[in-house]
Amino acid sequence: MYRFNVSDFKWFDRTPASPNHMQWHFSNLLYNSVSSRAKVESVNPETGEYRIILTGTLDNEPFWFTPQP
Repeated sequence: MYRFNVSDFKWFDRTPASPNHMQWHFSNLLYNSVSSRAKVESVNPETGEYRIILTGTLDNEPFWFTPQP
């Protein structure tokens, strides 16, 4: 799996982004975090618009991959 790092956050500022790309980047971010939390800030049932705040801590340990025999 891809190792998410601090410089990858700039990707989230790009708009618009496809849901597939957003899912891939968020999955990598969450997978490489030691803690995470999501908070729903607002939901508009009439328009379907929502705002979610994601907070977490990236794992800063070096990524070492040891191949399995």
